[in-house]
Amino acid sequence: MEEKYIAMCGLDCGSCAAFIATKNNDDKLREKTAGEWTERYRKDGRNKPPVQAKDINCCGCLSDGPIYVNCFKCEIRKCEFGKGIKNCKECKDYRCEKLIELQSHFF
Repeated sequence: MEEKYIAMCGLDCGSCAAFIATKNNDDKLREKTAGEWTERYRKDGRNKPPVQAKDINCCGCLSDGPIYVNCFKCEIRKCEFGKGIKNCKECKDYRCEKLIELQSHFF
């Protein structure tokens, strides 16, 4: 895994707890992150089951390694693979509603 890895949506995978926990095989960070993300999803009004520590594994959305379940299902990721691009900045519809919605949960 690269030290600094940019996701399709522009997020810095290198600063993501799932990426860091995977890179360092850090079970304590997985547990902490699962609790924090479960709480974040609840605050955001997303009706999702609690995040499990065993699911906190990700090598980045462009990798061949494990990908966090929500990243695997990500509409941005599906869109970009469908268009054959590696980053939203390459898209003619840059800053589309999907991207704005996703980024609203992180920034």
